[in-house]
Amino acid sequence: MHADDLQQNARDHLWMHFTRMGAFGESSDVPIIVRGDGCHLWDANGKRYLDALAGLFSVNIGYGYGEEIGQAALEQMRELPFYTNWSYAHPRAIELATELAALAPGDLNRVFFVSGGSEAVEAAWKLARQYYVARGEKQVKHALAEPETRHDAIVAAAQRGPHRYKAIARHIAYHGTTMGALSINGIPALRAAFEPLVPEVRHVHNTNRYHRPSVETEQEFTQFLLDDLEQAILAMGPETVCLVHMEPVQNAGGCLLPPEGYWQGVRAICDEYDILLSADEVITGFGRLGYWFGSERYDIKPDIITSAKGLSSSYGPIGAVIATDRVMEPFLDATSIYSHGITFGGHPVMCAIALKNIEIMKRDGIIENVREKQDVFRAKLETLLDLPIVGDVRGTGYFYAVELVKDKETRATFDDDECESLLRGFLSPALFDAGLICRQDDRGDPVIQISPPLIAGVAEMDEIVGTLGTVLTEASKRMNLGR
Repeated sequence: MHADDLQQNARDHLWMHFTRMGAFGESSDVPIIVRGDGCHLWDANGKRYLDALAGLFSVNIGYGYGEEIGQAALEQMRELPFYTNWSYAHPRAIELATELAALAPGDLNRVFFVSGGSEAVEAAWKLARQYYVARGEKQVKHALAEPETRHDAIVAAAQRGPHRYKAIARHIAYHGTTMGALSINGIPALRAAFEPLVPEVRHVHNTNRYHRPSVETEQEFTQFLLDDLEQAILAMGPETVCLVHMEPVQNAGGCLLPPEGYWQGVRAICDEYDILLSADEVITGFGRLGYWFGSERYDIKPDIITSAKGLSSSYGPIGAVIATDRVMEPFLDATSIYSHGITFGGHPVMCAIALKNIEIMKRDGIIENVREKQDVFRAKLETLLDLPIVGDVRGTGYFYAVELVKDKETRATFDDDECESLLRGFLSPALFDAGLICRQDDRGDPVIQISPPLIAGVAEMDEIVGTLGTVLTEASKRMNLGR
């Protein structure tokens, strides 16, 4: 189809996600990406872009493996184009589940497949809710089998009180858009239009250190965060909370790193109050932080991991909930069942794609590339701190954010009108015109998010930093900074 026809049909028929559709009139083109290779993309007009966001933090192996992965998909199509995981299994789902159990840390050995990240978060909350029900039912069944304990079991069941259904997440954290995942989501602007949401979720402080008091020590910051989490649990009623759901490094708000001792403290609190800990690794899984899972990088020891995106490098839609043997145990009773399912969860073609993706990552040293170059990448990005508009550069692996400020000394941020003018009025079109795809985000404080394919090398890093430097220098002038 001709580029002009694509434009018109896009305006007339395509409803894009999280997009101001009214912005595309007859004089404003829809950006139409038609080809990818390595870390680069080309649009319908032949313009080249460096994708410094890896699609949506997800094309971990880059765009150059289409033929190899396509061959794996074709072979699976010929063998078995589809079958369900509802009471049946097929070889690719078994093989992928086995692979994920081997890659995941600890005894995270049970894999439930879904179609994407939001579904994974949704499934994790449902699993946590039903886990306590199934565990309690199993305890009662075992007690009822013994006549001398039957009465005590019935009384105990009646006295158990409210079941566990509540969840805790962090402020400004993005966890998806289905109703359950949206309820866990900590971004008010995304939630407001769809309230009332699924009860009950509370949001605790995230790990944004940049705007904490400068005299606060790392240990004091960690203790503040842990006290906040524990107080939320106590206020909700510990006996009603089933899940604490957090990313190893929080994406929204700009690559918020955990302070020292934070994850060990979160794990201890969850253990104390018998609450399941879920690590949202939809972004941080499969090499983004230089490890197969961010949980390994920070020694999190979660009960549940949610994953998607990098599982297939987004060459196919697939996600997975990975649970420990302990979480699975009450569902192994002969009459027990996890009452959840997705038609396309564990789709054989998607499993074949994910298996090939993992094979490529191992064979071509994709994660090793991140570990070898992450310090170089960070050092190059930190040169942007010389600009008056750049207040902070933070992140790890191939996952970074540049926070923009209007006063570096006070760390004062831009107000809503200024953010609108800076991010959407200037930075977004300017970076796009310069051929750099990244994200300008103000769901928390205004940041530019940088998350390229994991194959990126020094040349791509130099292009990213060079383009950012040029555009942010102009942004500083437009915002009357550094004069």
